[in-house]
Amino acid sequence: MRIGFIGLGIMGMPMSINVSKKYEVRGYDVVKKETPYPFVDSIEELVSWADIIISMVPKNEHMKAVYSEVCKYLRKGMICIDMSTILPSVNVEVTKWVEEKGGHMLDCPVVKSQPAAVSGTLGIYVGGEEEIYEQVKDILSCMGSNIIYMGDHGKGLVMKIIHNSLVAQIQNGVNEVMTLAINSGIEPIIAAKAISYGGGQNFYLDGKVNNIQNREYKTAFSIENMNKDAHFAYDMMKELGLDLPGITLVKEIYEEAMDLDLGKLDFSATFEVVSRKED
Repeated sequence: MRIGFIGLGIMGMPMSINVSKKYEVRGYDVVKKETPYPFVDSIEELVSWADIIISMVPKNEHMKAVYSEVCKYLRKGMICIDMSTILPSVNVEVTKWVEEKGGHMLDCPVVKSQPAAVSGTLGIYVGGEEEIYEQVKDILSCMGSNIIYMGDHGKGLVMKIIHNSLVAQIQNGVNEVMTLAINSGIEPIIAAKAISYGGGQNFYLDGKVNNIQNREYKTAFSIENMNKDAHFAYDMMKELGLDLPGITLVKEIYEEAMDLDLGKLDFSATFEVVSRKED
């Protein structure tokens, strides 16, 4: 099985390396990369060689640009696995392009950050034809230890947006209660320990309290990435005719963080927005 991997960034590179441990891989990126497998110079060369295409790109427009090129060379029966986090509607649109060429598309966005990409322990949400998912399950298992089939095209992405919306709202809750603690004379580390004695303990409090305590925000998942997902959640909410105040609040906080040029910092740096006192 020959796997063509498009998008060799902070997540795509370790994911592709893990696939290459079991399958024959070649890779392509718009920026030349040093890879432990052959790097090709064009999408045409990659698609012409591969049996299966995997893509991991940052934004809607990147995914559409990639597949407008992929579809020129796609052969009947080929499977495309897009692992990007994009709007479900964009995935459904691109899926139609692929199917018009006789191919198959799965949306398989991932959860967790780069360390899990390196260790091959990502969570993967799958949307698309279930029988196609069954054909590529072993390939996905090279990259993730928790894989769940969510339903038809776009449903993997819907679940990813739901997941990240919850993460953003949990972090916002952490930011707010740590602001209360600091302004009441209690250090964040002590407050977090006290919370662990009750029912409020959570992964993001435990994992991000040192960032808040030290006001240092080494990036595991950036504000600019979470800002994208916060807007996806807001757009999805509006499309469904819902009014969910937490989703709206988080979108506004991330917009403000971007305006403050915090985009490259870890998403816990939204504490700097939440904790500012009113003039």
